[in-house]
Order: sequence, then C-alpha cells, then structure tokens
Amino acid sequence: MCKGLAALPHTCLERAKEIKTKLGTLLQKPETAIDLIIPYPEKPEKTIKAPKPSVDEAVQWKDSLEKLLQNSYGLSAFQNFLKMEFSEENIEFWMACEEYKKTKSPNKLAAKAKKIYEEFIQTEATREVNIDHFTKAVTMKNLVEPSPSSFDLAQKKIFALMEKDSLPRFIKSEIYQELVK
Repeated sequence: MCKGLAALPHTCLERAKEIKTKLGTLLQKPETAIDLIIPYPEKPEKTIKAPKPSVDEAVQWKDSLEKLLQNSYGLSAFQNFLKMEFSEENIEFWMACEEYKKTKSPNKLAAKAKKIYEEFIQTEATREVNIDHFTKAVTMKNLVEPSPSSFDLAQKKIFALMEKDSLPRFIKSEIYQELVK
C-alpha cells in the first residue's frame, strides 16, 4: 500500500499522476453534451463502392425491401443508415443468413450456425435481434441438425421487421432522398 508522500514507491507516484490527469480531463467542460454521451470518435460512414443506381431503380426501393437488398448500392446505403441509427444488427443478421445458406460443407454449416446463433439469437447475444420466443425456439430446434434452412423463420421475421420499421425511416432519410432527386 502507498503510505505517506515521501515513502511512495515510484509506481504509486506514477499512478497518482495518471489518475490526476484523467480526473482533470473529466472535469473539463466538454464542448458539447454529446462528448459526454459518446466519448469515442465516430466511425466514418462506409464508402459505397457499388455503382450508383438510376433514379428509377432507387424509386422502386420505396415499395420493395427485396429490390433494395438485391442492389449492392442500396444494400450498402441501407446498412450505413442503420448504423447511424444504431440498429444494424437486423441487416447484419439477414446478411449472415444469406451467406449461411450458400455454405455446402456440413462442418462449415455447423460452425457458421453456432456463430450466428451466439452473435444474434441467444439471449444477451452481442447483437441480439428482436424475435419472439416461438421463433427462437424453432430456430434452436433447427440447429440440432443444421441445414441451409435452419434460420429461415428467424430471417423472415427480421425481414418483415425491417420492411415495416426500418424501410419507411430509410425512405424518409437524407441518404435515400439524395438518390431520388
């Protein structure tokens, strides 16, 4: 233990100075209130590398999430939008399921199924998607013997949720509005 200032070992003094510096930084008034809420630098938006769609193509996305997701530019724009809203787990789950369905090897299928389950389905998962208990139970049952269709019900539920909730907000967003000008 550190006792008395003169008897402080060198590492205790260094630690005390480090704590004092950190406290001083914390006590400084932030330039904006958001600095207190998000004390880390924001990630820049991912640059979309796909060719920009025509206005006619982009207009079709208003009525079809499926068409939006089939277009690489639309998918990237939708992902960026959801990241800005801190709700990207749904699209990432949907994409993981699409990739999962392409897996041929049973061993790889089982490994990917486990990863998807742990990341998106299991209670308190790092990026848990919002599915009902019945869908979760069916998915867990399907994973006893993984097949390319193991996540189909959960994926359909998440697709419906994005179609009903996220797509209308995306259509109103500046990202989308710039595409249909």
